[in-house]
Amino acid sequence: MKILIKQGLLNGQPVDLLVDGKYIARIDSNIEEDADVTIDASDKAILPPYVNAHTHAAMTLLRGYADDMELMDWLQNKIWPLEAKLTEEDIYVGTKLACLEMIKSGTAYFVDMYWHLPGIVKAVEEMGLKALLSGVIIDSFDEKQAEAMQKKNEKLFKELKWSDNVQFCLGPHAIYTVSEKSLKWVRNFATEHKIPITIHLSETEYVVSECEKRYGMRPVEFLDSIGFLGSDVIAAHCVHLSDKEIEILKRDQVIVAHNPISNMKLCSGVMPFERLSKAGVEITLGTDGCSSNNNLNMADEMKMMALIHKSASGNPKLASADEVYACATDNRIKHLFPETGKIEAGKRADLILVDLTHPQMQPNHNLISNLVYSGTGDVVDTMIIDGKILMQDKHVTDEDEIRQQVKKTVQEILSR
Repeated sequence: MKILIKQGLLNGQPVDLLVDGKYIARIDSNIEEDADVTIDASDKAILPPYVNAHTHAAMTLLRGYADDMELMDWLQNKIWPLEAKLTEEDIYVGTKLACLEMIKSGTAYFVDMYWHLPGIVKAVEEMGLKALLSGVIIDSFDEKQAEAMQKKNEKLFKELKWSDNVQFCLGPHAIYTVSEKSLKWVRNFATEHKIPITIHLSETEYVVSECEKRYGMRPVEFLDSIGFLGSDVIAAHCVHLSDKEIEILKRDQVIVAHNPISNMKLCSGVMPFERLSKAGVEITLGTDGCSSNNNLNMADEMKMMALIHKSASGNPKLASADEVYACATDNRIKHLFPETGKIEAGKRADLILVDLTHPQMQPNHNLISNLVYSGTGDVVDTMIIDGKILMQDKHVTDEDEIRQQVKKTVQEILSR
């Protein structure tokens, strides 16, 4: 399929862009070629989609279910009990809703950790997005549960149908829910099969203190001591870090997934962005799940990231629009589709068109500033992934059907 985008704004200049199959075939000032679809983009900007570096997609089903609570109370008394009732079909429906929300707000790639992985894989493939997907690994320091989790993940890796767009990763929940033995198994399995790892790390002061009681050291130090860390690790939150821990994260090239809105809502604290940035640690941006955010809108996440670090530091230059936008769009997760993240000929045809006539985008003194500080997800008009149009004129195929499925599913869950 050929798609010709006419006169879209790319790097400040109006251009034509030709998509041929899965790739961007050509970018020029004027392209005259027959195409299956021609899009007039004269009032739109051509941009890379957002990367959501940490979420629990199917938690869309729990949106608004448990708010205004502390993390451990929230998890133990509200979230985990309801999650125990969820079926694979529920997860499939919730993930489709998540994908719909991400498409509508410009996110094409995401890193996920959640239960019932086959349902997630099916939903993401159907919706056309790209993701690193992990089933949750929790053993609660129980030997039998640990063995069961290991066998389950081995089976998921070997038997599920994985594609170029939907890839497997390992998802040990956190050091307070996963034993040292299981964490070592995760590291060995990831190394053997060249699989990325995503984990919650140093999210709260409680987590740090519990780690010190159990292991006599801080979380990053503990993971370092067992050889867990590496460039294949995506560590979510990383709020409470010592200078020594930041040095370790940099040395081992760990990727940090920043979740400012979730951190603020659960009062987890403020991630040390300035110290991490100065140390050269790779920082990405994620929304976390919809029960602690409560949306998957990366535009919201960018604005909050910029504002919280300015406010907390008293430095208005910290977390600039350009820095924050790069965290949300640069493909810093090298395991996540290396051909993506740039609008260039020869790259995968993954892009969004942003409506420059939207009130939030006018006037256009600075496009990146508008995207970070004023634009919401609603400014995204079109999404093309692998040369397929997933959304055009803000419409996604089957979106009404997905909404109806969600309504029915939630009613069923609450009646169990």
